[in-house]
Amino acid sequence: MRLQLNNANHHGERSAAFTLLEVIVACSLFFMVAFAVLEIVTVGLVAAKKLQRREPQFEFLISPHVLTNILNEGNYSGSFDEFMPDLYPGFSYEYEIVEVDSNGFFRVDYAIFDNTAKSAKPRMLTTFFHKPASPPGSATKASR
Repeated sequence: MRLQLNNANHHGERSAAFTLLEVIVACSLFFMVAFAVLEIVTVGLVAAKKLQRREPQFEFLISPHVLTNILNEGNYSGSFDEFMPDLYPGFSYEYEIVEVDSNGFFRVDYAIFDNTAKSAKPRMLTTFFHKPASPPGSATKASR
């Protein structure tokens, strides 16, 4: 007894569908190209970010004075590396706190310096604070 196969492919005909191997090869090629493009975009974004010139804002200096109830007269200076290392290289700051009235009214003069630019003027900002819990300053001592 002979068994007849009813398979259309038994004569070497090939079906029109893709094999699993072809699908795997096509997917791997697609993902290699996609990840190569993503790598190029990532490298470009990193390079663009390095070219950006970031400058510190006055908020970094003002915020501690806003949050406290006490100001002490004097001159203060430092580098932005104290707050954020490597974020603002070459920038420093100075500020002077002066009591301008005997009721705890203070003037604070801020300056941000760009130490990498030779002829750049410092950026300046003046603010006023009312901090009655502060120790007596020059205006209080002068009024006595």
